[in-house]
Formats: sequence, C-alpha cells, structure tokens
Amino acid sequence: MSNDYQPGLVSIIMPCYNGQRFIGESIESVMKQSYQDWELLIIDDGSSDESGALIETYTVKDKRIKLIQQENAGSAAARNHGIKEAQGQYIALLDSDDLWYPEFLTSQIQFMHERKVSVVCSSYERIDENSKVFMKPVQVRYKITSKAMEAFNYVACLTGLYDRSKHGKIYLDESLKSLLDDYLFWYQAIKFDGVAYGNQRILAQYRIAGNSMTSNKKKLIKKHYQFYRQKLYLNPVQSLINTLKWGWQGVVKYAR
Repeated sequence: MSNDYQPGLVSIIMPCYNGQRFIGESIESVMKQSYQDWELLIIDDGSSDESGALIETYTVKDKRIKLIQQENAGSAAARNHGIKEAQGQYIALLDSDDLWYPEFLTSQIQFMHERKVSVVCSSYERIDENSKVFMKPVQVRYKITSKAMEAFNYVACLTGLYDRSKHGKIYLDESLKSLLDDYLFWYQAIKFDGVAYGNQRILAQYRIAGNSMTSNKKKLIKKHYQFYRQKLYLNPVQSLINTLKWGWQGVVKYAR
C-alpha cells in the first residue's frame, strides 16, 4: 500500500442535507477535540436551507474545515465524495447532527494502537432534538468479529474510526440508496483484520429525531433480509435468522 496519506491525520467526513439546525453544534464538537491533527470535510448535498452559508463561516474560522458542494445525491454519495478527497490516515464518519466528546479522537487513536487493529468504535449516549440525553447509553461490544457483523451492525457510525494505512480507502455502496450503506462499510472494514474492538468509554452522542427513518422498524425488515442475501451473500435461512436477530437487538437497544 503506497503512502498516499498524511500519517496521523484524521479525515472526518460529514454529509449535510438541510442540516442548518444542528450542524453548528456538530462542527464545534470537532473543533473542541483534544487531538488537533484533523481535517473536516463537509459535503453539502444540495441543501435548500442556509447550511452552506453557515458552513462557510466555519471554514473562515478554521482552515481545517473544508466545504464541498454537490447536487443532491444522498448521504452515501456525499460520504464517498468526502472519502475521495480525504488526505488522512484515519477515516471517521460523523453525521451533521451527531456529537463527539472532546477526547473522542485522542481516546480512539490510542485505543486503536493498543489493540493493533484497523477499526475501533466506542460506546455512546443518545440525545433528543434539544441535545438532552435520554434513554440508557449504548455500551459497545468489546470484541467485534466479522462473523458477528454478519448478524448485526455493532459499529455505531459516529463512533467508528478506520485506519486506511494497511488496506487503503474503502467506499460506501451507493446502490443501497443511503440505507444500510454504513453497515456494509464497517463490515468490509472489519473483514480485513477479521476483528475490531469497542472502546467501553462513552465518547459520542447520537441524535434521535422524531422523524428518523430508522425508527420505523417494520419498513426495514424486508430491506434487512435483502441486505443479508444480496450484499453479505448469506443463504435464505441464515438471512432470516439474522433479520430476526436484528429485530430483537433493536427492541433491546431502544428499550428505555
């Protein structure tokens, strides 16, 4: 693998579509990181609100923040645009309404080096539209094998960190139409080493909006079954079993 990246640099990929309400808070959570060697690539995916203008004000404040604009193509295409432009050794995917604690990058990079793997993630809290913590924190599984990832995505996208120095860049599958594309991304990343590790520390905050698409589980059952069959190439029985496991995990995860 050629050294076509800046060692130690973290490339943070943040897609944004009409994210004016929350994106400022998300950007500021990056700016507060104790680990300073990062670039924040924000991809404005054809927003019709004032997101672009707001992002521009941050690019003036901090030269590590870069705005990339494109016509609306969905979050997977936006993330891929950012990954293509990324210069860093590490890739992180942070949505425009989620937050990191200041020690997120410092803790995750240290944790990654200690475990000698290409992927790490962490535990996280859930916040509402007013940035208030509710429900119980999600405690990440400590050891996550690629086999375990066939049944359930144990990597919360906002907590994942991928070191591309050994295996190069990977991209999201745009044919999934921005649904389960992050699942496949982290599955493929973990498959290189066969294992990832979860930092038990709570290092991030995932925002749950009232109209969140992933909150409607019934509509996703068929999509999950198709995902297991067509993207992970599992047989029909295993695909059905894993779909049922996913449904049960969802019940447990969102139980107050």
